[in-house]
Amino acid sequence: MNAKPSASGTSRAASFDALGLPPRLLETMTGLGVTEPFPIQAATLPDALAGRDVLGRARTGSGKTLAFGLALLTRTAGLRAESKRPLALVLVPTRELAQQVSDALEPYARTLNVRLATVVGGLAINRQAALLRDGADVVVATPGRLTDLVSRRYCHLDQVRITVLDEADQMCDLGFLPQVSDLLEQVRSDGQRLLFSATLDGDVDQLVRSHLHDPVLASVDQVAGSVITMEHHVLNIHPADKYATATEIAARDGRVLMFLDTKAGVDRFTRHLRDSGVRAGALHGGKSQPQRTHTLARFKEGDITVLVATDVAARGIHIDALDLVVNVDPPADAKDYLHRGGRTARAGESGSVVTLVTPDQRRDVNRMLSEAGIRPTVTQVRSGEAKLTAITGAQRPPAGAKGNSGNAPFRGLGTRPGGRAKESRKAAEARKAAEARAAARVRKGR
Repeated sequence: MNAKPSASGTSRAASFDALGLPPRLLETMTGLGVTEPFPIQAATLPDALAGRDVLGRARTGSGKTLAFGLALLTRTAGLRAESKRPLALVLVPTRELAQQVSDALEPYARTLNVRLATVVGGLAINRQAALLRDGADVVVATPGRLTDLVSRRYCHLDQVRITVLDEADQMCDLGFLPQVSDLLEQVRSDGQRLLFSATLDGDVDQLVRSHLHDPVLASVDQVAGSVITMEHHVLNIHPADKYATATEIAARDGRVLMFLDTKAGVDRFTRHLRDSGVRAGALHGGKSQPQRTHTLARFKEGDITVLVATDVAARGIHIDALDLVVNVDPPADAKDYLHRGGRTARAGESGSVVTLVTPDQRRDVNRMLSEAGIRPTVTQVRSGEAKLTAITGAQRPPAGAKGNSGNAPFRGLGTRPGGRAKESRKAAEARKAAEARAAARVRKGR
C-alpha cells in the first residue's frame, strides 16, 4: 500500500477556524456545538480540503463522518452541474449508516445549498429515481441499490468528482467489493477519493492500490484493542441460566444493545423480554427498512430501552449515550467483536462490553478475544447475584417481580438451582436433562 503519512504539525488542524471553511458553515457548526475537531478530523481535513486523496484509519465512533463530510460539502458547494447529475458520492455498507450519514450532513448541506439524496435498498426505487432526476449534488448510497439505479440508467456517475468509501472494511466483509470496484470505475478518473476504514489489509488494500492516487495516510487510533474508555467483561454462565441472566441485564435502568446470532433468535428473545415487562425492539435484516428505521428511532429516543439485534446493528450505527453492549451470543470473530463493541464508548464516552459465555464456548471466546487484543475481566455469575448487578446494573424484570413470566419462549432455561421446592434425585436429573435439551433446541434454532 503506497500511502504517505500525514505530516504532523502543519497538516493537522488545531481548530476548525484554521481550516478556511466557509464562515456560514462555521456558524452552523458552532450552533450545533461542533467547535473542536476530533483527531481524525484534524488529521485529514487539511488534505481533503486541498483535494488530495486520503486514506483514513480510525476506530468506529471517532468522528469520520465530519472528517470527510465537511470537505466534501465545502468542495461541492457552488458546483451544481447543469445535467443534474451527482457531483459527489458516499458509499457505505448498510442502510442504517447511510441514513445516519445523511442526517449528520444535512444541516451543513442546507447551509451550503448542497442537495443530498439517500439511496438504499428496502425502500421504493422509483421514489429514489425521482430524487436523482430532480438533481442531487451528493448521493449517499449502499452499493447494491446504487448499482441497481445505475443499471436502470436512473443514475449516472460520470460527473462525480469526489468519492468517499466509509467503513470500507465492512463493505468488503459484506461482499460488496465487486460492486464497489465497478462503481469506482464509473466516476471521473481524475476525481478525489477519500477512503475510511478500521483496517487496511486484504480487500481494502486492493481498493487502495486500484483506485486511490498517491493517498495521504492518517491513522489516529489503533483499532485492534480496547479503548481506554471501554471496559470488557466475560461473564461465565451455566447454559440453563443464560436467558435469565440476559433478561435481568435487559431490565436494568438505562439503554442496552444486545446481540444474538440469528434473526429467529432475536425475534424470540425480544418477545420474551416484552412478555417480561421490558420495553424491547428487534433489529435484523429480515425486517423491512421502514420497520428498521422506526425501531432504531424509538431506541434512540428512549421509547424502548433494549435493542436486540443481529450483526446488522454492528455496522456503523451511532447511538448517543449508549453505555452497555451485551453479546448474548458471542461473536464469530475478533472483527465482529470490535464492531459490536464499537457501538459504545464512542467519541470519548465511556462504556462496557459484556459477553455471556457457556463452558463449551470458553476456548473459542478466549481465542477470539486474544486476536482482538482484548484482556477482559472474567467473572463467574448466576442470575439474581449481586456480582451481576454490580457489573451490568441487572435487576429483576417488571413482570418477573410479579411472578409472571408470560409466554416466555425460554421458560425453564433461566431457573436457578435451589429456586424451587425440594425434589427427588430422579426428578432433578430428569429436569436437568429436559433443560439441557431445551437449551440445545434454542441454540440449534437460533
